[in-house]
Amino acid sequence: MTAWLRLLGYARRYWLLLTGSVLLMACVGAAHASIALLIGPIFDRVLNPSSVDAPVLLIRIPVLDFPIYLDNLTPAFIHNVWTMVAAAILVVFAVKGVCDYLANYLVNYVGFSAVTDLRNDVFAKVLRQSAQFFEAHSTGRLMSSIMNDIDKIQVATSHILADLLRQTFVVLALLVVVMNKDWKLALASLTVLPFVLVPTVRIGRRIRGISRRAQDQAAEVNHILQEALSGHQVVKAFGTEPYEAGRFQQAAHKLLRSNLRYVLQQALASPLIEMFGAITIVILLIYARTQIKAGTLTAGDFTSFVIALLMMYEPVKRLTGIHNIFQQAIGASQKVFEYLDHAEELRDKPGAAKLARFENSIQFDDASFRYPGVAAEFQLDNINLEVKAGEVVALVGPSGGGKTTLVNLVPRFYDVTSGAVRIDGHDVRDLTMASLREKIGLVAQDTFLFDDTIANNLCYGRPDVDREAIRRAAQAALAAEFIERLPLGYDTRVGERGVKLSGGQRQRLAIARALLKNAPILVLDEATSHLDTESELLVQRALANLMAGRTVFVIAHRISTIRRANKIVVIDRGRIVEIGTHDDLVGGGGVYQRLHELQFMEAGAAVDL
Repeated sequence: MTAWLRLLGYARRYWLLLTGSVLLMACVGAAHASIALLIGPIFDRVLNPSSVDAPVLLIRIPVLDFPIYLDNLTPAFIHNVWTMVAAAILVVFAVKGVCDYLANYLVNYVGFSAVTDLRNDVFAKVLRQSAQFFEAHSTGRLMSSIMNDIDKIQVATSHILADLLRQTFVVLALLVVVMNKDWKLALASLTVLPFVLVPTVRIGRRIRGISRRAQDQAAEVNHILQEALSGHQVVKAFGTEPYEAGRFQQAAHKLLRSNLRYVLQQALASPLIEMFGAITIVILLIYARTQIKAGTLTAGDFTSFVIALLMMYEPVKRLTGIHNIFQQAIGASQKVFEYLDHAEELRDKPGAAKLARFENSIQFDDASFRYPGVAAEFQLDNINLEVKAGEVVALVGPSGGGKTTLVNLVPRFYDVTSGAVRIDGHDVRDLTMASLREKIGLVAQDTFLFDDTIANNLCYGRPDVDREAIRRAAQAALAAEFIERLPLGYDTRVGERGVKLSGGQRQRLAIARALLKNAPILVLDEATSHLDTESELLVQRALANLMAGRTVFVIAHRISTIRRANKIVVIDRGRIVEIGTHDDLVGGGGVYQRLHELQFMEAGAAVDL
């Protein structure tokens, strides 16, 4: 019920349309009841030549003792019973068709709109999560929840919801008919319902659990698919296509078994209803035979009663199937609401200040950091460091020492476990993340480009940038030459993650993107690694243009990249072990000297080869 109340909350803004659909579906239910009521006059009057032209009673409202005659519902110029019945049938079906069409559209509009709002909220919530969230949840599983799980909810809240309203009002209207015809007989006939409803509820609970497992298994299939397709080059290089196909088939087979279990459970309700319905009809025939002989019941009234009862059993059967689909949607909604309820590790404080400009320095004040759930030693331990505006600071040290973690604290990709990171004296946790990150540019080792045009990738986040500014940024990043050689120039699509470009070309586009952002603080995280000599020279020249007049953090292993820094900070095992210039540290006998000597030994070995 809690899940459904939350889902209905998304339909609240469309309450007027939903109310209109409910009223129209009530008309559909009334039309179904009218069809059952018209059966009596057909048998008693139209098909009985000896009948007299007395007023045709359709139904009597018991509480008010108010009879409704067919004669009062037809135009005055119609006197013949057959004509009245025929006109009534045409009107009833016309009203039923129009109301059903309009109500179905309105319910689907509300359902699709509400679920679209839900999907947008989940996506926006996931995007606001910290790096820790994405480390704990794979991309494939997140995509499966945002798409597949919400698709299950969408099915239930669109045309299945329309069917729920339709069948509910049909059952209620037909219930009025059978109770009006013979309430004792109706109550006797409905005693079989508990034998149907109790198993249906239990089946629904099992379906909810099966559905949740099926959705988790669908997420696993999606996860394997996403990994295998994204890493297709590694798969081919190691010849593991059969292995990956086997993983996929195994996960798909688990999903198949869960889906078949759902079908088995869902199909149980229909034969239960049909069996109890058949028993009820046999009992009614025995009863009707004696009543008709006694003259207390006409053949038309009994036929009308039985048809109304049969018409009611069909929507009851449909409602059990609808109940199962709603249980499936509730199972799917569990993971969706889990993401919506997931607390954002990083968020703006109430009343957070806006960072207008960066002028003085960035300070790490006893900053320590440990990844959540890791009880081992700190990734960063009591870091004290000041970087003044305009300085170029190089971070070096063994892999895994904490260099990238340190710079990730500045834009608040992570928050310190203890201590603080300050910009111009302001704790970054007291600033709005939007204004903070607006002041920081990033060029990483693994450049991410969207499957879009070069121009759109360069002005990402800045749609108001004109084409001339894009060209100037590309020229400063030494990318204009290769861009203009492409068939469509700046309108060339780069493919998924920029796969159509070389590593050096992707890096230069990332530098041009950072130039367009024009942020005063710049983070270069291994921006020249894994490039050939020619590409590295071009990227180095482009980086020199980008670094001019900015405060720069450079993470690099190559001494040629960092020796021109104002300050070199050596980080080992989460601690700062050395600070100084290249000349200060190269002969100091510490970690920097060892890294320097190892690099030159590797360079010499490469030359010898």
